Amino acid sequence: MALHQQRRQSMDSMQDFSLSQSCTGTEETSPFGQDHSGTNISAKYKDIISKDNVIQLGSPAVYHLRTKKQEFGTLTRMTVGEKNPNKTNKTILLLGETGAGKSTMINALLNYAMGVKWEDEVWFQIVEEEENNQAGSQTSDVIVYEIFGFTDETLPYSLTIIDTPGFGDTRGTERDDEIILRLFDLFRSEDGVHEVHAVGLVMKASDNRLNDRLMYIFDAMMSLFGKEVEENIVSLITHSDGGTPKNVLRALETAKIKCAKNDKNQPAHFLFSNRQNEERTEEEEHSLKFAWQVTEKGMKQFITFLESSKSQNMKKTVKVLNERMRLTACIQNLEVRIELAELKQTEIRQIQEALKKHEKKMKKNQEFTVEFDEVYKDKEPIDGGMRWLFFYEGAVCCTQCEENCHYPGCTMAWKPEHCEVMEGGCCTVCTNKCPASDHVKEKWIYIPKTRKVQKTVEEMKMKYDENKSENEKKLSLLENLEKEMNQLTAEKSEFLDESYQHVVRLEQIALKADSASTIVHLDFLIEKMKEEGDTEKVQKLEEMKNRVDERTRAAVQYKFGKTCLEMM
Repeated sequence: MALHQQRRQSMDSMQDFSLSQSCTGTEETSPFGQDHSGTNISAKYKDIISKDNVIQLGSPAVYHLRTKKQEFGTLTRMTVGEKNPNKTNKTILLLGETGAGKSTMINALLNYAMGVKWEDEVWFQIVEEEENNQAGSQTSDVIVYEIFGFTDETLPYSLTIIDTPGFGDTRGTERDDEIILRLFDLFRSEDGVHEVHAVGLVMKASDNRLNDRLMYIFDAMMSLFGKEVEENIVSLITHSDGGTPKNVLRALETAKIKCAKNDKNQPAHFLFSNRQNEERTEEEEHSLKFAWQVTEKGMKQFITFLESSKSQNMKKTVKVLNERMRLTACIQNLEVRIELAELKQTEIRQIQEALKKHEKKMKKNQEFTVEFDEVYKDKEPIDGGMRWLFFYEGAVCCTQCEENCHYPGCTMAWKPEHCEVMEGGCCTVCTNKCPASDHVKEKWIYIPKTRKVQKTVEEMKMKYDENKSENEKKLSLLENLEKEMNQLTAEKSEFLDESYQHVVRLEQIALKADSASTIVHLDFLIEKMKEEGDTEKVQKLEEMKNRVDERTRAAVQYKFGKTCLEMM
């Protein structure tokens, strides 16, 4: 019998079955739904097929497999079946740009785990295909798919698949920063995922355009990990016709992606078609069967890699993400602190010059006033509050140091003690490393400002004697001013060293220390350290800057604009 005649009979039988079931009201008898006996679908799936979950009738018949949904924190877990604690589990993290085919890849892994064959004429989905999911690209959710209950069908273990939203979509790079924060939350959460066996960079076989956008996507993905993950990173190439993906391999090698290598010293890669659920017409049968074979071969090769790969604990990756966030927060705080210190130094110089001008009056203890630009801190409102239903955007500020410890960028923490810049209950950013209890998360930040004031010598003594020891109070006003100036200079050096140490730690642990998110800060540090005369640190930072490759330069241009690129 011809394939299209078989398919037509199958569809008629399925429709008759659905109609009879809806008329008789027969109850479901399996945890997955009612079976569809009477069709030509393989009997091994009868307990998991439900008429309620039909996506497409025909050959193959496509069904949505029911999952149990659980939300934990900012994340979502979708589970098929029940976990057996005595069985091994393998975890795969999928990354890629929007439209690369991650949804299709997840469904292919599901069907392979279930043991679905071409001749079964059936296909199962737990995630809607990207091309059919208009709202899918609008989510920022990181979703964890757990596939239990099929162990030993084709795999001796269950699967956990982490699906990330696509990088580089039309909503801009801020949305990509949210994805990174979600992964950070997943890896550090008690209920999250703490080890990964494979990181799959999902790419289309046609990806050969090494433009700024693709370079930025590569850079964003590589900046996530610690050095130990390199041997777990592979390329999963979708929409493949089975031929050698020369353009993709060339793009990966040109972009200097650090990843596992195959026996030809190429980036480890596996080929997949995206046509498994397409309608099998008589004209398309041959090409669709070949496409199935391409995916089946790629899946077998990928699973072989998965079986031999060593699991990587995500603690190092958490450290890398934490270090990047703290470096950014530290630099942002540093810029304000240096601005404040320089304003204070200007204030002191103005007073010193005025006192020298009135030196004779001072000796005679004559009263006079001095006008200068007094430095003070003000609270300035910022945009903040709820975002994406649960994000709380605001600034974590220290009320003791009167500093902005994490702004901008603090979105995940509801309370200061949950902020990424906190460690061991104390802040890693503010000057005095104050306890979290001294911090607030509000819709304002501290801003250094100046105002013209006139003060008498006595008033200035009181101003500069405040919080001084008894010995210091005995010093003259000029001596106290000179001491204050030296202290400000020393503090600037400490602030700069603090940021420098974050850069050094990143270089030690990150797979890509010189990512766009780090490099953008180097010029600021180099400039300020040159002012301090710290030639050793300047040399190290300039060496790091000179190692920046074209991928990172392109990523900086795409993320931050041409001005940052020109600075480099």
